[in-house]
Amino acid sequence: MEFDSFEPLLTTGANKLGVELDGFQARQLYDYFTTLKRWSRKVNLISRSASDEEIVELHFLDSLALLNLFHGEPTSLLDVGSGAGFPGLVCKAVRPEMRVALVEPRLKRVSFLRHVCRLLGLADMEVHSCRLEERIIPDESDFRWVVSRAVAEIGDILTLCGRFREYGSAVVCMKGPGYLEELKTATDAARGWHLADRKSYRLPYSGAQRTLLVFRDAESDPAHFETQLDVQDSRKR
Repeated sequence: MEFDSFEPLLTTGANKLGVELDGFQARQLYDYFTTLKRWSRKVNLISRSASDEEIVELHFLDSLALLNLFHGEPTSLLDVGSGAGFPGLVCKAVRPEMRVALVEPRLKRVSFLRHVCRLLGLADMEVHSCRLEERIIPDESDFRWVVSRAVAEIGDILTLCGRFREYGSAVVCMKGPGYLEELKTATDAARGWHLADRKSYRLPYSGAQRTLLVFRDAESDPAHFETQLDVQDSRKR
């Protein structure tokens, strides 16, 4: 796909998600996109059967939807199990003022992430070749947001990110339409957490449903409510 086709597909889709992109940001993401396709011929980064249009929508646009949580403000983001950089690297490419760290244990993917960071000239960007449970991320308590996309079920993520409750960080799980069943089985892991926010949206071209689930420390917020009760309320709507 040439840039002349990529740019309107990306920017129109982003606008439908409430995210505005300028020409420079679109070019940054195009360079990322073309590098992703080239590396994917040899490294398992994304599905090799995905069309260009699917890559743009399912990975780039879905990642950009996360920016709606930040309201345009500078912030800090830790992306757990980043894979090919979704969503953290995409967010950093269009919001370079953010501090972003990517956590990815697979070395070939780490090499790809670091290559894209150099290619796009991204500063204040960290790529950690480790697992989150190894606890070797410098200044991890400084990250206001911890995000997980297509890594594990909600209960597993909340367990893995348990120590971030002490830091006052929010944990964001990016999920498809099956998240209610995951919430139902996450009761034990969710102890001490509350579901502070839930933002649902549809991808602009396929109409696929997605939801951002924002969890925070229950004790730090007087407005907290039990995750299980929230699941029941959701089914009534």
